[in-house]
Amino acid sequence: MKTVKFGGTSLADARQIRKAAQIVRADEERCYVVVSAPGKRQRLDVKVTDLLYRAYDEYLAQKDYRQVLVRVGDRFNAIADELNVEIDVAKEIETIAQNIEAGRDYIASRGEYLSAKIFASYLGYGFVDAKDCVFFERGRLNEEKTYDAINTILSRLDRVVIPGFYGSDETGRIRTFSRGGSDITGSLVARAMRCDVYENWTDVNGLLCADPRVVDDPITMDYVSYDELRELSYMGASVLHEDAVFPCRQAGIPIHIRNTDHPEIQGTIIGHEKQKQKMVLGIAGKKGFSNIQIEKSLMNSEIGFGARVLGILADHHISYEHAPTSVDTMSVLVTSDQLKHDRDRLIDEIKDKLSPDFIAIEDGLALVAVVGAGFGSVGFAASLLREVAQAGVNVRCIVAGFSGMSLIIGVNEDEFELCMRSLYDGMIHKGQG
Repeated sequence: MKTVKFGGTSLADARQIRKAAQIVRADEERCYVVVSAPGKRQRLDVKVTDLLYRAYDEYLAQKDYRQVLVRVGDRFNAIADELNVEIDVAKEIETIAQNIEAGRDYIASRGEYLSAKIFASYLGYGFVDAKDCVFFERGRLNEEKTYDAINTILSRLDRVVIPGFYGSDETGRIRTFSRGGSDITGSLVARAMRCDVYENWTDVNGLLCADPRVVDDPITMDYVSYDELRELSYMGASVLHEDAVFPCRQAGIPIHIRNTDHPEIQGTIIGHEKQKQKMVLGIAGKKGFSNIQIEKSLMNSEIGFGARVLGILADHHISYEHAPTSVDTMSVLVTSDQLKHDRDRLIDEIKDKLSPDFIAIEDGLALVAVVGAGFGSVGFAASLLREVAQAGVNVRCIVAGFSGMSLIIGVNEDEFELCMRSLYDGMIHKGQG
């Protein structure tokens, strides 16, 4: 059996929904379908979920929120009419308007709810409301209760459509995941029903080896392991909601990323086995890091020094990314956003409690992660750094774990794009990947 999830672009209008339905019908193993709300039909369009959020904001501002809901109704009416699906959209929109005080999560969830109702009717599948089988408790997903409910309800049905993105809490109120949370719903269904595959249908051919906004036409990875994906998605390289990976990973269910517009393309499979053939599997990175640099003589002999530094950061609710050190210096890399409002107090507290010889915070850093099997090979790191050096990029720091899966390079932000392109061209495009 397979669980399939379609994203917002795959369900943006009736034409896209026909494509999605054709994909479902093409494989009788696709029993459980999870859907998002309709996304953008073109670049300047507005997603249905964004319209629903806007309606709730208008309600809070005591403005005419019903005008925004009319736009939502028009979107769904156009879809239902073209698909010849019998659903009273006007009645559904009026129900939303009358229950607007139910809260932001309730309003936001109605896009997935109506999308699932229409798609189920068009396919001739059963409809199961996510509020009856996805449960939150004290603001967190209750996994055990959710898996039991999904399995109990879906085991009675052959083929169903389920709205993604939301569930209900212990009081029965609608609660949503963070944006993109329909991916999580699909993963929960796949695990609860012990599916063989979780197919995630979207608007790209799969996971790319590099960011297409930085590298021109990067190739698509045909396979990546969960561990390797974790390394890449840490730097933002993913078409999946991060929390969607764990249920499938724990159950050993592969995730298959596919393109709704090009179902003939095989896409990317995410599984347990690491990719052993490719020296460099992918490159990912992001800007916006700062380096807290601390120097103190005989730091290495001062037991607990590093722990006290990290403890001060924790007291300020600052998480750290990496902490490269030498004998008398310690650098702590953090996202710059975390330092916006507490920088001076943080420095003063480190000075007061640790008496460093020197402390400064340097902004404008970027991190680039290179992931692949090459790090177990003699000279591989040297060849990687050679590519960066030949491009004229100054490496500010290097972080490599014993996993042998990745190496992270710290560079100045103004050299970030150049670093990414040089690594892609030298380690992947030339065939060494």
